Amino acid sequence: MPFDLASRLAARRAEHLYRQRPLLQAPQGPEVVVDGEAVLAFSSNDYLGLANHPEVIRAMQRGAERWGVGGGASHLVIGHSTPHHELEEALADFTGRPRALLFSTGYMANLAAVTALVGQGDTVLEDRLNHASLLDAGLLSGARFSRYLHNDAPSLAKRLEKATGNTLVVTDGVFSMDGDLADLPALCAAAKARDAWVMVDDAHGFGPLGATGGGIVEHFGLGIDDVPVLVGTLGKAFGTAGAFVAGSEELIETLIQFARPYIYTTSQPPAVACATLKSLELLRGESWRRAHLNRLIARFRQGAADIGLTLMDSPTPIQPILVGSSERALRLSALLRERGILVGAIRPPTVPAGSARLRVTLTAAHSEAQVERLLDILAECWNRLAQEAFENA
Repeated sequence: MPFDLASRLAARRAEHLYRQRPLLQAPQGPEVVVDGEAVLAFSSNDYLGLANHPEVIRAMQRGAERWGVGGGASHLVIGHSTPHHELEEALADFTGRPRALLFSTGYMANLAAVTALVGQGDTVLEDRLNHASLLDAGLLSGARFSRYLHNDAPSLAKRLEKATGNTLVVTDGVFSMDGDLADLPALCAAAKARDAWVMVDDAHGFGPLGATGGGIVEHFGLGIDDVPVLVGTLGKAFGTAGAFVAGSEELIETLIQFARPYIYTTSQPPAVACATLKSLELLRGESWRRAHLNRLIARFRQGAADIGLTLMDSPTPIQPILVGSSERALRLSALLRERGILVGAIRPPTVPAGSARLRVTLTAAHSEAQVERLLDILAECWNRLAQEAFENA
């Protein structure tokens, strides 16, 4: 049999790595119905609680009534509608950059930016823990591809010494499975010393980070000279869908001319752009969302430390609980689920072997009481897990 898919699937099950899709039967929010059960969810990237906001919903409804449903064609044919254009202008203003370019997904934005900027004879250097879309983009670019040690500017500097052609340094802003921040000041200084460009995918930073929610670049007080290529996704803190690249006039025009994922894809529904314009307005205007979220993060970290849980070094809404083996991570997730708490177990190959974890994500829609409930049940389940390990020893 040329394609022995059954054996591949059986092996994944045996290694406790088999993935299943939970069926969400309610809108995004802290209290949802999943697979027919009411649960308190700490699994969503809807960091500011905007995915089910009534004003965002109304903006999308009005957008569909005026602009229809489908984008109809690629942006370069006849798919670039007024809402798309207005959103690009608003995102450029939000990021403090001359231009922004809208994409249908974050994966596409990353593929587009890297493959349009570097190719054969050039160099792309990436953090070892970058998102899969960034790593795939580096491999597909045809450039010389190398990964530096996680968040390690000296490791990057050594690789920069061997770089050839145009050199692009690529990093996540917030690392999605650890929740830690890229050391952008040090990385940008190393890149600038070798005339390399820095590209940041700030998918998880926009919204929670920065004085106005402008993400990690704003958080560190950096600008376009430090980070010429800035990528953000709209399906997380913005609560809608799509992505964007923000940068100079020349960068955006280069992507329009040469980025295959942009050129050969139908535009997103214009009504989604209408919804995102409203969510951007709320993100910028309602700073209480970030303040409330930061209070929840601080309380969770203190409570987790009191329980004795091992957390990653994360100041963001992503709060991973390091468990170790995939089997233990699945068991802890199942114990929580039995008590009405939904937290996903993250296992290899998404994270390195031996570092399976529960990825707790907090949002501005959660209440303090809900976080206290999570901590109480976590304590019970953690003790139960330890007891089971003792009994099975």
